[in-house]
Amino acid sequence: MIGPVRVMVATEPVDFRKGMEGLAMLVREHIKADPFSGAVCVFRAKRADRIKLAFWDGTGLCLFAKRLEEGVFRWPKMMRLSAVELSALLEGLDWRRVYAARETVAPRQAG
Repeated sequence: MIGPVRVMVATEPVDFRKGMEGLAMLVREHIKADPFSGAVCVFRAKRADRIKLAFWDGTGLCLFAKRLEEGVFRWPKMMRLSAVELSALLEGLDWRRVYAARETVAPRQAG
């Protein structure tokens, strides 16, 4: 499970030959955000079976890449996802059907 984090999504496919620096520049120029803010920036290739995540962990820029062996990633049309939605996206699930657990108030006494 991914903890509390801001997740920004590039809604258009990107050139997957780009590395960390190229993706950081896309974040700055197209998303108009700071790539070193600690937010996770998510990108996809034209074929929706590959994604890359770029994020600053406090000590350096990190790059995570994943290719699905079967199927495609369900790509959002919005710019931000919750951590729960990102987890579902990374698993190749339909992130639109996943919801964060609601906090349940414990009863004060039985019966």
